[in-house]
Amino acid sequence: MLMNGARAVLESLKKEQVDVVFGYPGGAVLTLYDELYKMKFPHILTKHEQGAVHAADGYARATGRVGVCFATSGPGGTNLVTGIATANMDSVPLVCITGQVANPYIGKDSFQEADICGITTPVTKHNYLVKRAADLPRVMKEAFFIARTGRPGPVVIDIAKDVFAEEFNYEYPHTVHLRGYSGKFTGQEKEIDVVFSALQAARRPLFFIGGGVTLSDETADLRAILARTGIPVVSTLMGLGCADPADEAAFGMAGMHGSYAANMAIMECDLLVGIGVRFDDRVTGVVEEFAPRAKIAHFEVDAAEINKNVRVDYPVLGDLRWSLPLFRQRLESSAADYKGRYSMWRQYVIAMHHEKPFTYKKDTGCIMPQALVEMVSRMSDDQTLIVTDVGQHQMWAAQFYTPRRPRQFITSGGLGTMGYGLPAALGAKLGQPQKQVVLFTGDGSIMMNCQELATAADYQIDVKVIVLHNHVLGMVAQWQRMFYDRHYSESLLNGHTDLVKLAEAMGVAGCRISEPAKLESGLRKALAHEGPILIDVMVPDTEDVLPMVPGGKRLDQMILGGGEA
Repeated sequence: MLMNGARAVLESLKKEQVDVVFGYPGGAVLTLYDELYKMKFPHILTKHEQGAVHAADGYARATGRVGVCFATSGPGGTNLVTGIATANMDSVPLVCITGQVANPYIGKDSFQEADICGITTPVTKHNYLVKRAADLPRVMKEAFFIARTGRPGPVVIDIAKDVFAEEFNYEYPHTVHLRGYSGKFTGQEKEIDVVFSALQAARRPLFFIGGGVTLSDETADLRAILARTGIPVVSTLMGLGCADPADEAAFGMAGMHGSYAANMAIMECDLLVGIGVRFDDRVTGVVEEFAPRAKIAHFEVDAAEINKNVRVDYPVLGDLRWSLPLFRQRLESSAADYKGRYSMWRQYVIAMHHEKPFTYKKDTGCIMPQALVEMVSRMSDDQTLIVTDVGQHQMWAAQFYTPRRPRQFITSGGLGTMGYGLPAALGAKLGQPQKQVVLFTGDGSIMMNCQELATAADYQIDVKVIVLHNHVLGMVAQWQRMFYDRHYSESLLNGHTDLVKLAEAMGVAGCRISEPAKLESGLRKALAHEGPILIDVMVPDTEDVLPMVPGGKRLDQMILGGGEA
């Protein structure tokens, strides 16, 4: 069929079953937007390109599908970089389509020219510069295939302006042929057998799960393995929601702000089975002293992650969709009494968790941020999606909100991107319109992309934005308080911005809660509001996120509540 390049891009998106695109038009993509207008292709106009890419990211995390965004050349493309890096660190499948100056002007420092492929090479799974319309069908097919297979990630397609207008005979390929990349990641079963044998010899095994379990949709097999063995389990930030919250041996997040039991279990186990984790520095503490008594197994799809941070004894390289079902079969076909064998170890870790759970001061006369998160957790149903920005509120959400399933807790993990939360929440809601979406953010984070409140209003995207308002850059101030002699250098937010009025000025309802006695009723009323709403909740400015493993310390050298260590 004869069509121009712009139409070919949109027809390819339809072939890939893309139901919405987030973007912002500009000179280099005007032909693309003209075709979008003619085809009435679903599009959300954000107020900033960073909002578009974070929204596509939130959509992808909430749905498991590839998120898509558009931007123009030059600053349009460069404004996507933070969001692309965010997705890359957390292995989120995105296809980001940018315009480039026309072919005759490439490489001449033309108006709004930027080498977006060069700029994004370190933070993408792959990228393309398309100079011929005839290449578009193949490139689009490959981009979606690369983004969603293996270890997912973002792919950038940079398209020269004149390509959008160039006509050619369009035919979308049925298959992908990439030299050296099949998308199939089946490993060697003998590696699974080695881990199975190691488990038979262990007396204090521990499962350590990460975002790979969510990305591979392998929660059912994981939970079956945990139920069969009774082995304790801890999680990374990205793995929250994968373990059954009703399992009393599921100890939540490990690492810098992880639970006491989770961190101590890592330090005392004799076999640590990592599943879909990166062993990043926020989890390990001092790498050389991480899990010092344990042999370490690592189920991982990306060969680059094996032995990158932590030396492992039993690697299992392959897609979790291949390895976990086989591992489950080994365990379920065995006659071993795993629960009996590991009972003492399980009860030991449970006792530690009961002795030193996540806790906080009560009856302070203030709305405690932890109490706020706990209350929202109780009010939420099993389908509610929680999105966070980055900072203290993110860690309190990870500690005190109980996700019941995967893809229920959406946050920027590896890059720690402030400003991520609001646009990501919009994308999550558009991806899962039947589910309630609640955002936890701070008075620092919300200002970084607050313009997307206008997007929420323009499209009536029903997100509930809860601001934990403490008048400081919370995590920065905490570090300054603990390690820099309380030198609050540029971390105090004593400005005059009224967040409720700001929201209302952009067309979003707003309310403020400042008294503990009014917290529950205020939250219930706000969460029941039809349409987007900002809930400005005043919390103390000196509350710390604890436990905390200071930089350069082992996981068992936590600072606990009340100055306990």
